[in-house]
Amino acid sequence: MLLMQLKTTEKFAFLHIAHHLAQADGDMGNREKMKINDYCIEMGIDDIIFDEDNYKLDENLNKFKTQKSQRILLLELMLLVHVDDIYNQCEQDLIKIISKKFTIGETQVKHASTWGKATSALREQALLMIANS
Repeated sequence: MLLMQLKTTEKFAFLHIAHHLAQADGDMGNREKMKINDYCIEMGIDDIIFDEDNYKLDENLNKFKTQKSQRILLLELMLLVHVDDIYNQCEQDLIKIISKKFTIGETQVKHASTWGKATSALREQALLMIANS
């Protein structure tokens, strides 16, 4: 939804961060895989080959230079964490690291989380409507 506003380098950094977040709890579920595929379609790019062993969060976060792109990153990641209806401690810890780096306040993080949860629920309803047509 917002990802097309990112620069190309930010889009690929976003995918790395999204893969890292989706695997943070040790299990990337089908809904998370589908959401990452949706991200790729939205951005018009192919998915990456993610290498968790050589992944560097800070290196990818440093590619988000503007406040706008940092907020887009947070909002879109909130869609990913809520897509499976489980916002676990590993995901919360990673979001906390990101929000601290970009000096995004706790209230803004809560608003982003609420937005992500609501948007994920609406997406799920739309997918059910499509499947039942």
